[in-house]
Amino acid sequence: MSGQDDDATRHEAPREGEIALPFDPAARARDAGLVFIGRVRSPWTSRADCPRNVAAARDKGRPAEVEIAADYRAGLSGLEGATHVIVLTWLDRSRRDLIVQKPRHAPLARGTFALRSPVRPNPIGLHIVGLAGVDIAAGILHLDAIDVIDGTPVLDIKPYFPGTDAVPDAVAGS
Repeated sequence: MSGQDDDATRHEAPREGEIALPFDPAARARDAGLVFIGRVRSPWTSRADCPRNVAAARDKGRPAEVEIAADYRAGLSGLEGATHVIVLTWLDRSRRDLIVQKPRHAPLARGTFALRSPVRPNPIGLHIVGLAGVDIAAGILHLDAIDVIDGTPVLDIKPYFPGTDAVPDAVAGS
């Protein structure tokens, strides 16, 4: 998630049953030299108006775009004709210290790695989105929808392969 209300979100008191780490993961030594290759351009300007998932974003019928920085635009070659891509984002406004969370809609707290919450030690978002078009020269991916706030940094774009990425009999857990 990315937006203007980041400080308030990042410093909310934990809900009942939540457990915060005794340190800020962002303050730890870096393990990777990640670079942002672009930014999401979405209609969502705050956490409050941003849909909770891509399906909810699609229901609102509000398209979005990914703007790829000039140095990385040649990497878009070959995406023409694809119907879906995986967008990996850096949810730069998200809290990073909760290791057990209690979602508002759930009766019990669960471990962060059992949730799709943007609150995690490394706030990486994974979005499988419909690709409506590609403008390589301008570095624009036209998306059917996305569930992040405008300006969210993009880490990577990957093609979606239905034959290997779809797992029809998968179970998410309890």
